[in-house]
Amino acid sequence: MDFKFRDENGTPNKYRSGYDGDIWSVFKIMGEFVEGYDKLFRVGPCVSIFGSARTKPENEYYKLATEFAALLTDKGFGVITGGGPGIMEAANRGAYDSEGKSVGVGIQLPHEQGLNEFVHRNYSINFNYFFVRKVMFVKYSQALVVFPGGFGTLDELFESLTLVQTKKISKIPIILFGSRYWEGLVQWIDTTMKEWGTISDHDTDLFHITDSCEEGVQIITDFYSKEDPKPNFYF
Repeated sequence: MDFKFRDENGTPNKYRSGYDGDIWSVFKIMGEFVEGYDKLFRVGPCVSIFGSARTKPENEYYKLATEFAALLTDKGFGVITGGGPGIMEAANRGAYDSEGKSVGVGIQLPHEQGLNEFVHRNYSINFNYFFVRKVMFVKYSQALVVFPGGFGTLDELFESLTLVQTKKISKIPIILFGSRYWEGLVQWIDTTMKEWGTISDHDTDLFHITDSCEEGVQIITDFYSKEDPKPNFYF
């Protein structure tokens, strides 16, 4: 079958109907990048914290994420999260209560409740496109801290590891918080992936594992005792 976007008379057919929308969406995407770059560049050095939106305030990792964020802000870093509930809320809460910079990079979705109450309104931004939002998480983050989470958390983790591995961004600390949660995945990476030759032996050096807020913050501060904070991505 020969698919065409126009018939013999030049009239757009149903396959052509989405073309104009696709072209104009480029300008919407560009606008989101410009707004995100402008706002987040002004915030200064930050650390992105990821984790499950389903984590409740009574959960140990909620409490640890709050403590971790507070310690980070005491060292002069802002905190970036997706602005939602769970671990995101916990991290924003820690930064907010410590009078640090609490950034929320949200996404517009049906039935979403919006940004949590601990995001500073001067440091809040919402996106329509997941991929634009993901760029913002990484571009203005000096480290990535990954608490227990689901598919979205894993997506952020592996994309970030890939960017560092392929040198699309400079090497930054990537920390997996909660050894009990991550041990199965890390064991699989360390054995199966290496045995099959799908990663290099040194690729597991790209991340750290810890259960200690103090140790995690120390990894970040030690790294920046030798490096100057700067936006990521090479062009």
